[in-house]
Amino acid sequence: MNALLAQRPPDPPRSQVRRGRLVLRRFRRHRLAMAGVVALAVLVLAVLIVPLWWPHDYGDASFPPFVPPNAEFPLGTNKIGLDMLAQIVRGTQLSLLIAVTVSIVATTLGVALGSLAGYRRGFTDAAVSRLTDLFLIVPQIAVAAILVKVFDGSWFTVALILSAFYWTQSARITRGEAMSLAQREFVESARAAGAGTARIITRHLLPNMTGTIAVNATLAVAQAVLLEAGLSFVGLGVQLPDTSLGRIIFDNYTQFSGRPWLFFWPFGVLVLISLALNFIGDGLRDAFDART
Repeated sequence: MNALLAQRPPDPPRSQVRRGRLVLRRFRRHRLAMAGVVALAVLVLAVLIVPLWWPHDYGDASFPPFVPPNAEFPLGTNKIGLDMLAQIVRGTQLSLLIAVTVSIVATTLGVALGSLAGYRRGFTDAAVSRLTDLFLIVPQIAVAAILVKVFDGSWFTVALILSAFYWTQSARITRGEAMSLAQREFVESARAAGAGTARIITRHLLPNMTGTIAVNATLAVAQAVLLEAGLSFVGLGVQLPDTSLGRIIFDNYTQFSGRPWLFFWPFGVLVLISLALNFIGDGLRDAFDART
C-alpha cells in the first residue's frame, strides 16, 4: 500500500485540473490583478512593436538637445540629442529583460536550495542557512560596484549581480514550506517506499508549493525592476551606450524643474511596471490561498 502511495503524486490529475480552474477563476475575479495584466501586456506589446516602425534609434544623438515634445519627438530629446521615446522603449525592454532573468535565476536557485534544506534538515539546513545569512549581511551596493567595474556593465552582468543577492528571499520562503510538507503523510509514505531525495522534492514537495513559488517569482520581477533602477541611478547598473529606465532617470533627474517631461516619463513607466506586477502578485496570492 505504501509503495502505491509513493508512486502516485499527492493530488490526482483530475483534482489538479479542478484546482487549477479554481485558481484561475479566483484570479480573474481580482480586478486589480486583471488591470495589472492588461497594463503590463499593453506595455510589453508597445515596447516590442514601436521599434519596428519608429524612425529614430535609441543611440542616435544627431538631433538638437532639449527639444520639447512635438510631432517629430513626442517625448522630446535629452541633453545630448537622444530621442526620449526611443530611449524609454529601449530602457523598458532592458529593465524587463533584467527583471525576468533575475526572477528566473533567483527563484530557481532559491527554490532548489530552500527545498533541499527544508527536507534534509541537519547539516544541509545549517549550511544553506549560514550561506543565506552571509549573502544577507554583504553590502550589495559595494559588491555591485566592484563587479560592475571588474566585468562589463552589460544587462546580463547586472542581472547576475542582482540574482546573487535576491535568491535568499526565495530560499527562506521555500525552506519553511518544505519543512511543513516534509511532515505530511504522503511524504512519509514515499520515504518509506524508498523514494530518493530528488524524487520526493520534485514529485511531492514542489507540486504542492506551486502557489508560493508563482507568487514569489512574480513579486521578484517587480522588486528586480526597482533594484536595477536603484543600481542604475547611482551609476552601477547598465552602462552606456545601452540604457535602462534607471539609467534614463539618472541621466535626467537634474531636469526635474526645468524640463520635467524628461524625468516623469521614465519614472511613470517604472511606477506602472512595479504597480502592475505587485497587483498581479497580490491576485495570485489570493487565488492560491484556500482561505479566501
